[in-house]
Amino acid sequence: MVAAAAARATEVKAEGWLRGACAALAAAAALLVGLSTQTETVLLVRKKATVKDVQALWVLAMAAAAAAGYHVLQLLRCFYLGRAGGVNPCRRSSRALAWVCLLLDKACAYTTFATTVAAAQACVIALDGAHALQWTKLCNIYTRFCEQIAGSLVLGMLAAVGTAVLSAVSARNVVRLYPSSPATPPYAAR
Repeated sequence: MVAAAAARATEVKAEGWLRGACAALAAAAALLVGLSTQTETVLLVRKKATVKDVQALWVLAMAAAAAAGYHVLQLLRCFYLGRAGGVNPCRRSSRALAWVCLLLDKACAYTTFATTVAAAQACVIALDGAHALQWTKLCNIYTRFCEQIAGSLVLGMLAAVGTAVLSAVSARNVVRLYPSSPATPPYAAR
């Protein structure tokens, strides 16, 4: 019993470290994309590139900030469980909490991944242009801005991968709350 509690406390600490890393990655991605600006002179006109110029980047900044906030809240839950020995005394509320955490982790993983990929697609158009739509390349003008956005995309993808791992941990926590099936089927003759 003591070994199981120690193992559970170790799992809670590992989940806490992973949640902290995901929170830091998502916050860094949100800050990097949200604060990136560059001003250049193009044909005697000063133009400023900001995150609000590309809607997908703005959505990425908001989604990454929300994911970072979610991971901080879950990190606080891990701290609480670590102090309580990793065991929640109310089994029913523990099941409900485990399911809520699983669903929120899945939603966070999918949202972070989807917004990062959508922003990457918008950045590919900014990098190469779209000649059929007469959109010119922007990254040859705003080089520093594009490099910062590329960095934020890498951080956002790392946060999405970490969140996917956390959703697998949450799924394991849900499965562990249900008793294993008996060795004999319930319909077998006794």
